[in-house]
Amino acid sequence: MNKAVITVVGKDTVGIIARICTYLANNRVNIEDISQTIVQDYFNMMMIVDVSQSNKPFEDIVNELAQIGEEIGVKIRCQREEIFTKMHRI
Repeated sequence: MNKAVITVVGKDTVGIIARICTYLANNRVNIEDISQTIVQDYFNMMMIVDVSQSNKPFEDIVNELAQIGEEIGVKIRCQREEIFTKMHRI
């Protein structure tokens, strides 16, 4: 599978989406679907992305997104779509 689920949660600040989308574009990760909302100053975003064109190992993408999250004050988690689906089945 070449798809992944990225979730972002934290206190809303200027530039969260820009920072994450810039990173993804620079690493040839295509955003296929995106949903974001802000509830009482809390930012929540979920993306479905295609990592098939990226030259970077998936583990590096996961770690670098987590690092970006630490830098901007949010929690960013990136998981392969099939793992995310199996973890969230009822």
